[in-house]
Amino acid sequence: MRLSGRLERYVLARTLGGVGSALAVIAAVIILVQFVDLSRQVGVRADVGPADLFGLTMLRAPSVIQILLPFVFLFGVIAAYVGLNRKSELVAMRAAGVSAWRFIMPSATCAFLAGVLTVTALNPLAAALNARFEVDRARMMENYLPGAPKEVWLRQGDETNQIVIHARSRDMVQGAVRLRGVSLFVYQKDQQGRPVFKRRLEAAEARLMPGFWQLQDVREATAGENSVHSDSLSIRSTLDAESAMERFASPDAIAFWKLPAAIRLTEQAGFSAAGYKLRFHQLLATPILFAAMAVLAAAFSLRLARLGGLAGLAGAGVALGFVVFFFNQFSGALAKGDIIPLYAAAWAPPVVALLSGLTLLCYTEDG
Repeated sequence: MRLSGRLERYVLARTLGGVGSALAVIAAVIILVQFVDLSRQVGVRADVGPADLFGLTMLRAPSVIQILLPFVFLFGVIAAYVGLNRKSELVAMRAAGVSAWRFIMPSATCAFLAGVLTVTALNPLAAALNARFEVDRARMMENYLPGAPKEVWLRQGDETNQIVIHARSRDMVQGAVRLRGVSLFVYQKDQQGRPVFKRRLEAAEARLMPGFWQLQDVREATAGENSVHSDSLSIRSTLDAESAMERFASPDAIAFWKLPAAIRLTEQAGFSAAGYKLRFHQLLATPILFAAMAVLAAAFSLRLARLGGLAGLAGAGVALGFVVFFFNQFSGALAKGDIIPLYAAAWAPPVVALLSGLTLLCYTEDG
């Protein structure tokens, strides 16, 4: 919606100021907490200095900030409208015959557009930085915890074959995924689409190259036949280095633009893509969630300051925002357990929150 008029621009400026202040406070707290946490995890290495820890912190912080952005809009919009209310600016607007819907719309529109920007730009950036964070942290902690479990399970497939891959450890070498102590179980689909075991390969090392796995020191065994040894062997792969690394990450760590491909590859490999689908629809619903937080914040901040109880209402708005956030997380957990549909889990919390805010505004403003 196009914002026009001096009033809308003024309210928008106050909203942006409140949101910016809330973002600065929350980001500072997140950076401090992450720095302390990484100091306990990685700082035990004598060769890791404060600059290294701060660099890791800045790589990790965008992913955490992205999770808490709904609270940024909740706190920021509440601060903006409470400030307008205490300075009697809302009273002046009402006295001039301005409807509450007119000075709430800039905040809701701003939150919605910020949600679109978060999904399309911030989410891919945060995912890329988080991937870099994992690589750098693993490099810093390499060989420090030799007893830590590093086993890897992967699965790839197409219309005719399925391959289950197990390895004792993994790492990255010149941008390529390298597995050690590898076992590959090859299945071929029959006419009914059921996988039938065909052969097993044991390799000392497997490196993922563009379009294939390069195996070293390979021993191949087929049912009813003797094993065959090869110095090297190539196996076709439907994975690339990036998608293979994404299999080790949670759906929250995959960028929005890459989720459709991750869903397709996961389903081709015979796995359930429910987690990826849920994350994809939650990201699609993010602009509505941000707008709902802005509307709820405004609805709880419009009570005239001279009537009293404004602080209590603002506190109730904050509490309701936390309820919406945990309702969203709880719905996601139910969907992952196949208790409720994925679409309901992703879209119901933001839509219910938005409708609740609009209902409250209709009740208080229009009777």
